[in-house]
Amino acid sequence: MKKVLVTGALGQIGTELVMYLRNIYGNNNVIASDIAKKGSEKVIEAGPFEIIDVLDVRKIDEAVEKYNPDVIIHLAAILSAVGESNPSLAWNVNMYGLFNILEVARSKGCAVFTPSSIAAFGPSTPKDNTPQDTIQRPTTMYGVTKVAGELLCDYYFSKYGVDTRGVRFPGLISYEALPGGGTTDYAVHIYYEAVKNKKYTCYIKEGTYMDMMYMPDALNAIVSLIEANPDKLIHRNAFNITAMSFAPEHIYSEIKKIIPEFIMDYNVDPIRQAIADSWPNSLDDSAAREEWGWNPKYNLTLMTKDMIEKLSVKLK
Repeated sequence: MKKVLVTGALGQIGTELVMYLRNIYGNNNVIASDIAKKGSEKVIEAGPFEIIDVLDVRKIDEAVEKYNPDVIIHLAAILSAVGESNPSLAWNVNMYGLFNILEVARSKGCAVFTPSSIAAFGPSTPKDNTPQDTIQRPTTMYGVTKVAGELLCDYYFSKYGVDTRGVRFPGLISYEALPGGGTTDYAVHIYYEAVKNKKYTCYIKEGTYMDMMYMPDALNAIVSLIEANPDKLIHRNAFNITAMSFAPEHIYSEIKKIIPEFIMDYNVDPIRQAIADSWPNSLDDSAAREEWGWNPKYNLTLMTKDMIEKLSVKLK
């Protein structure tokens, strides 16, 4: 049974991933950590929790020494929209944080999973059915750190034998925790506003396709990859994965089937729109399917039904 240390455990992914992992590996075998005890109480209270600033390599080393995890799932990061407003913070947290994690993993002999993103691509990347191996010239600081992070993880695997693995996540949609400053966040907010106020003003323009995924599929992807047979992994850092590709009006149409009175208008944010325009419309995830059996369960219709059912209870 694996023992896992999760950084950024109180963020959008971590909040759900920690509890998901604890159901699989046991509460005491999943150590949550974040820069402060501010967020989900059940994550903090249901098992071990450590305050770790990933820029402090000493704190990472102490936690790994204390708990001896088999794998570090490194989620702590500054996301795309926030990264464009503060590029130096994004570089420091995303690059030096990852470097510190890899250095501790190298010295302590544990594996590392860290997510990359569709932001690792750019306007010169083929936009439709984007290949696993293709040109990566992002135009955001977040994207730059993700490409550099993929290369750094590959380096630590080839140079030092650190078992590094990762996926390029699309936009992630969840009813549990609100997202933290990404370009695809509209796809979460639209459901909250549909249930609460029956109205939403979208900051991404009509016709803008982006890959998306429902959180249950994302959690399954992480566990499937960290459990995968290393002999079958060719790409490691990082695999394209996706579940669906849609534009804002497609979510709107699906929500209208369940909440007929829902209305949506547009007030486009030029910064986030420019970021979205630089990303792929859809990804080719055949390498993940072939190398470790990736197979998402949710499409837009199934996700919309589940999101609205869950949020209708949560937001009562």
